[in-house]
Amino acid sequence: MLRVEAVYKSFDGFMAVNGANLHVPAGSLVAVIGPNGAGKTTLFNLITGQLKPDRGKILFKGKDIAGLPPYEICERGIARSFQIVNIFPRLTVFENVQVAVLSQQRKSTNLFYPARNLAVRETYAILESLGLADKAGHIAGSLSHGDQKILEIAMALGNEPDLLILDEPTAGMSPEETFATMELIKHLADMRGITILFCEHDMEVVFSVAQSIMVMHQGRTLIQGEPEEVRRNEAVQEAYLGSTLTSPEGDV
Repeated sequence: MLRVEAVYKSFDGFMAVNGANLHVPAGSLVAVIGPNGAGKTTLFNLITGQLKPDRGKILFKGKDIAGLPPYEICERGIARSFQIVNIFPRLTVFENVQVAVLSQQRKSTNLFYPARNLAVRETYAILESLGLADKAGHIAGSLSHGDQKILEIAMALGNEPDLLILDEPTAGMSPEETFATMELIKHLADMRGITILFCEHDMEVVFSVAQSIMVMHQGRTLIQGEPEEVRRNEAVQEAYLGSTLTSPEGDV
């Protein structure tokens, strides 16, 4: 579904993404990991159109989307959540998701048919699938950090994406919230058939959820493969100094 081929991006001489490659098959759960500053978020920004690559190809469903504006990439079927929560804090939970659904449907309010009557069924269906239906009337800014992150995912789903990109979906969550969120993401992938690409610092989460893992280091792709293949790769162990990739049995 998504293929990144030899993509480069520099900032004032600093090579943030240095010939990175990535393959995300349809229906898969793929993780991108790497030390701080490895280029993970920059890569996501290139895929979603926030940045334009210096060179290289970003193929989505066989067509090169490199350099397209974010709205056009979204229309083609890619949605994203961010490291920092990006919601409408003064709107209700329902209204946040409804805005996304109406945007996807290219509908808006008017004097004769107010927005509250539009896309009600679709909005509640998304909220129910993410366990937020009972908070539909709550002001979004009053939610816990974990629920705000889930709400952002709900808003992304409102765009009916084929590929959902999640940038550190469990950042700032407690261990209990982290586990629940990742179980929810796995459930979404199975239930909706959505392809998911995510970046995450919690290695326990990554190796328990991802079907394929791409490791970045200094803007380059060190390896992409199945979790156990990645865990045992010497270059990956060196990049992580071994410690964060150690299995419970002590094997690396």
